[in-house]
Amino acid sequence: MTEIPTLIVARHLPTGQGKTWTAHRGYSVRRVRGIDAYRSAAKDGEWLTMTEAAAALGVTNHVIRRLVKTGVLPADQVVRGAPYQIRSADLTAATVKSSAARKGRPCRDSDASTLPMLTDT
Repeated sequence: MTEIPTLIVARHLPTGQGKTWTAHRGYSVRRVRGIDAYRSAAKDGEWLTMTEAAAALGVTNHVIRRLVKTGVLPADQVVRGAPYQIRSADLTAATVKSSAARKGRPCRDSDASTLPMLTDT
């Protein structure tokens, strides 16, 4: 119920006067009705944005997105395309810390029998 303005904007529905929804109109409705834009906007430390979670773990947003996509790090979205809401307590899990610390570098085969792509000609 509290995410109704977000759902309206996401589905491109018109306002009661037939106008398009803008960020200002959505903010105005939330302010008048006392609805938070998203949980991490409260800044109480319980919910974090993706950028705040990345800073807390010392990694990039891409790493956080990969952890969310693979299901290692639980995250909520109000609607598809909305910012992720990440609980700060979930960042302390051992699986999240070990996955974030792992570097996603490609494997290199240092075998002497491997032929180079470019030869010196």
